[in-house]
Amino acid sequence: MALKDILVISGQSGLFRFISQGRNSVIVESLSDHKRTTIPATAKVSMLEDIAVFTQNEDVPLREIFKKIQTKENGGAAISHKSPDAMLKNYFAEVLPDFDQDRVYLSDIRKVVLWYNSLHELGITDFEAEEEIAEEGEIGEKGEEGKIVEEGEVGGTADDQ
Repeated sequence: MALKDILVISGQSGLFRFISQGRNSVIVESLSDHKRTTIPATAKVSMLEDIAVFTQNEDVPLREIFKKIQTKENGGAAISHKSPDAMLKNYFAEVLPDFDQDRVYLSDIRKVVLWYNSLHELGITDFEAEEEIAEEGEIGEKGEEGKIVEEGEVGGTADDQ
């Protein structure tokens, strides 16, 4: 399961997986207890993939922070999100030294650590971004008639040219 499939819902604890969209609601499944819930379409829902943390230079995507925590912990779990405030801030400073201490609150740090540990417990440890398989202009792109175009061809068959 990729980070784009995992949701965070404001006012709800835990992480969720998108199931379906209804008329005025979204159906999600809790990753912890697998219970399905209907969430109103007006609720604030975010994908983990879309969340970033402020730094002094640019925003760092959450998946990058998860990778740094994973590297620091050699694939293991991070410290508890219930650790003392100073310990959490020091830990996060080791993971992301240039985070913006004015805009990243302790509650944000707790969430990041909690989400990482939750994903680790569920066995979701692949934090790589999905890349496009084929880019425009590569060999093997479909031509105008829907046929595979090899290098040097423009589209269609050799007889047409």
